[in-house]
Amino acid sequence: MDVNEFREFGRAAVDFVADYLENIRDKDVLPSVHPGYLHKLLPEVMPEQPENWREVMQDMQKFIVPGITHWQSPNFHAYFPTACSYPAVIGELLSSGFGIVGFNWLCSPACTELEVIVMDWLGKLLNLPEEFLNCHDGPGGGVIQGSASDSILIAVLAAREQSVRRVGEESPEMTESDIRGRLVAYSSDQSNSAVEKAGILAAMPMRLLSTDAKCALRGDTLRKAIEEDLAIGNIPSVCIATLGTTGTCAFDDIEEIGKVCKEYNVWLHIDAAYAGAAFCCPEYHHLMKGVELAESFNFNAHKWMMVNFDCCAMWLKNADLLVQAFNVDRIYLQHRFQGQSKAPDYRHWQISLGRRFRALKLWITLRTVGAEGIRKNIRHHINLAQHFAALITADGRFEVIGEPSMGLVCFRLRGECSATQKLLDKITERKRIFMIHGNIHGKLVIRFAICGMDPQVKDIDFAFQEIQSAITDINFVPNEISDKIHDRFSKEITFLSSEERLQ
Repeated sequence: MDVNEFREFGRAAVDFVADYLENIRDKDVLPSVHPGYLHKLLPEVMPEQPENWREVMQDMQKFIVPGITHWQSPNFHAYFPTACSYPAVIGELLSSGFGIVGFNWLCSPACTELEVIVMDWLGKLLNLPEEFLNCHDGPGGGVIQGSASDSILIAVLAAREQSVRRVGEESPEMTESDIRGRLVAYSSDQSNSAVEKAGILAAMPMRLLSTDAKCALRGDTLRKAIEEDLAIGNIPSVCIATLGTTGTCAFDDIEEIGKVCKEYNVWLHIDAAYAGAAFCCPEYHHLMKGVELAESFNFNAHKWMMVNFDCCAMWLKNADLLVQAFNVDRIYLQHRFQGQSKAPDYRHWQISLGRRFRALKLWITLRTVGAEGIRKNIRHHINLAQHFAALITADGRFEVIGEPSMGLVCFRLRGECSATQKLLDKITERKRIFMIHGNIHGKLVIRFAICGMDPQVKDIDFAFQEIQSAITDINFVPNEISDKIHDRFSKEITFLSSEERLQ
């Protein structure tokens, strides 16, 4: 492929993406394929001779698109959103074009320094303590990781190595293997699966502690667990707290947990993968009270900040601890500018050596959207969730479990869990909207998250109508009181426009 063909292919690809995103509402959010479908359509070996890019684009439409779950559809309400925006797509394209592997400053100074700058932009936008910022005189700073899973694992590994060094100095009679065999980590039973996986990869037992009525981890629970471990000779090492849990978007009590961690010399990492972006809105900043007690903090810019996957922002109070944990300084990696504060070698801040120019898409998005545009997008999602909660609440066949949190609403059919499961199965089978289930205090619930590139009130109304239609399909019979409430609601809703109900 020469440069002229590249120009043609590139224009066609941009048009393809633009058309796809512009018309995404028209597609069922779930594909109608079965495992192995693509193996039957594509050859078993690669072509010997090059094919024309036009043929590739034709096969993209014929074979690939039918097997895609449309995450950017406003009818996608499962998991949490994965962001996408036109500026971020352009940033990804430019990054690919540069082809940089920026493991140290000299590999491409702009790659490193732009990351330093945009991480300070984000930290200030969230009003993080200045100790976490690169521009502060201390050893703290920010870095872009691939995902929250990466950030959590890195925090656990750094905490592990710090614990080994500290205990080795305090108790020289203990061998390193004995110390490592006694280390323990803590989190809540509502934390993301990535937390438990980090414990497995770090060879450190991860105790998942019970939560309160609001699904939040409290300080007293952590204290009790730590004291239990100390009593049998274990060594508490790290606690992963969550701001915006996956199941219910609950918020652990960071202030209580942080004080306990300080008392027992336990590394506190905060995973705010989804909800962290909302802290740029002043009205939600109180939810991160106590963040100054943490050693590290992460949130996914690729969830709510309109930056496409992957782009996780992570900050540390003392990045030197990462360097101590991960530094392998071969001669071919050294350069004469290493060690300068404005030229960090980010290879020491992550697991892999190579790294992509992620800062470029973040920088382009932040500049073209602006802080107020990000706040507007987040508030819009939260308003849509409130609108959906109002629709569900007014229909007596349902109950909302807990308060709607950020852009997430958890609800269920009244009665046995089997009815809720049957409803979700029917909705999934119909493929028009996509939700997943959860479990809150023994009750099966359906999670409804506001996702997609451009969700609107009409999309929420469509989802609610689809849910009601699916109830008819499963022949759910509500009790007499709920039936009367539903009849009244159905009559009243026809007299209000979508906009009026949102207001």
